Amino acid sequence: MTGQSTKWMIVAAAIWIQAFTGTNLDFSSYSSHLKSVLEISQVQLNYLSVASDLGKALGWCSGVSLLYLPLWTVMFIAALVGFFGYGLQWLVLQRLISLPYALVFLLCLLAGWSICWFNTVCFVLCIKNFSTNRALALSLTLSFNGLSGALYTLVANAINPKSDTLYLFLNAMVPLIISSVAIIPVIREPPLKPLPAKVTRCESLVFLCLYILAAITGLYLLFLNFLSTNAPRARFLLVGAIFLLTLPFCLPGIPYARHLARRNIHFSSSSNNLSFHMDDNNEPELYEELIERDDSMLDDVTDIMFGVVAKEDCLGKVIEKDTAAMMLGEEHPARLLVRSSDFWLYYITYFCGGTIGLVYSNNLGQISQSLGYASQTSSLVTLYSSCSFFGRLLSAAPDFLPRSISRGLGGLRLL
Repeated sequence: MTGQSTKWMIVAAAIWIQAFTGTNLDFSSYSSHLKSVLEISQVQLNYLSVASDLGKALGWCSGVSLLYLPLWTVMFIAALVGFFGYGLQWLVLQRLISLPYALVFLLCLLAGWSICWFNTVCFVLCIKNFSTNRALALSLTLSFNGLSGALYTLVANAINPKSDTLYLFLNAMVPLIISSVAIIPVIREPPLKPLPAKVTRCESLVFLCLYILAAITGLYLLFLNFLSTNAPRARFLLVGAIFLLTLPFCLPGIPYARHLARRNIHFSSSSNNLSFHMDDNNEPELYEELIERDDSMLDDVTDIMFGVVAKEDCLGKVIEKDTAAMMLGEEHPARLLVRSSDFWLYYITYFCGGTIGLVYSNNLGQISQSLGYASQTSSLVTLYSSCSFFGRLLSAAPDFLPRSISRGLGGLRLL
């Protein structure tokens, strides 16, 4: 049970890391101020936003570094790079230092580079600790990356709603603070071992609770963040948002509660059934038989109620692709990836499709300013960030709906 609790603490830490490291989503909140301080054109400002996104193209460096460095070291490298990249830009906006355009471009590149390092840390944490539910873990944690814009807007409004430069200061400091807190569960990573089917079903149930909680958090930030027009009200809403983000740390208690409930039911069942048929010679065997029977009945009821079925072990699945047998969950060399059609299909799709949203989000400040809504840029950033969150969260729907429908139909056939 201790190892299972540590795994859920790691999921909660990954959620916090992702929620506060999507720092490129609030670029529109301070882009107009950056344009006026640097005295640059709109085209040059677009180049700065491109540099922030282009830094992710160097994300392969984080994967290579994991071959030689521990995971927590890579996480702090990302935090320090972001602190350096955003911190110097904040000094520029405060007019405390003066830098040429080329150096500001480089700082934006470093800031975007740090984001993909954080993503790599979360990828590895989810893949290593949830071999059978890695798709659920990845889609859950990555979806919170879309909430960063809404969260930073809420934090900025709670401190000073009239300051645009505050976003860069928060982008520099908050990921470093979150990394310092998240280092505890990352270092205490549980040892890897195969899990029984019961534990896998319990994992799916906890993930279902986490997705419901994530949806509630997104709705909270989407509908109530617009009320944070003044600092006192924003502080109150920020407390509620932090409370919702803290709840995932409490979910490790679900396996304990379920285990305790099973023990109580076992004890009650054994007491009722053995009270009039107990024999000193066969009491241990009878008790074990009742426990196994009640345990299997509880598992069937849980599966029918929640529609959660354990996935097959990914390491046991073999996919025949391009006449080469590849095991899901294993490491593959780069030469094998570039020869796979799936890799190039994903690459082209992401290269062509992912830039559409980036172009819109990076120019959201100028769009709102041209339409006469310059004072409502933060609200538009919150709206875009929340919608981005729900779009990512819905990517996990195929992992829930088909299995629940098929399992529910199976339960109806049994009835």
